Amino acid sequence: MRQILVRSEHCLGCKSCELACAVAHSNSKTLFEAIGEFKAPQKRIFVESNGDHNFPLQCRQCVDAPCVHACMSGAMQSDLKTGLIQVDDLKCVGCMMCVMVCPFGVIGEIPTTNRVAKCDRCQDIDYNPACVSACPTKALVFVEVQEFAKSGRQIFLDYMKGVN
Repeated sequence: MRQILVRSEHCLGCKSCELACAVAHSNSKTLFEAIGEFKAPQKRIFVESNGDHNFPLQCRQCVDAPCVHACMSGAMQSDLKTGLIQVDDLKCVGCMMCVMVCPFGVIGEIPTTNRVAKCDRCQDIDYNPACVSACPTKALVFVEVQEFAKSGRQIFLDYMKGVN
């Protein structure tokens, strides 16, 4: 299964991924119309910074997901077909238990509905994550884990050989 992975050294902290995510989850699917929507679009990725380093965070799609175990209404479910953790908006009661147990802090509240939102890998656009497409430096990639690890080894090897 492909994962959204980060090359943090490339992240500028521009938050283009946050904006693209919110627009992709808006009703209109366009920036200018999304701004005026009654229910403000909710981002599902969070770019955090400590001043020196930036890091985009989104749901890690845990295998043994604490959010699924904590969800008393059954709204947080593992989709057997895709292997992704998804939220059933109709079942969510807004208890925020999933928010409290998420080790990454990437489940957010939708203030207008008192429900939760988390990364769904852009299910509505054929699992082509808008955050990855929007990243100007390609800090976000949507690849198989082994492919990402191999490229990391190659980068390290090039660094050791003095190739930049």
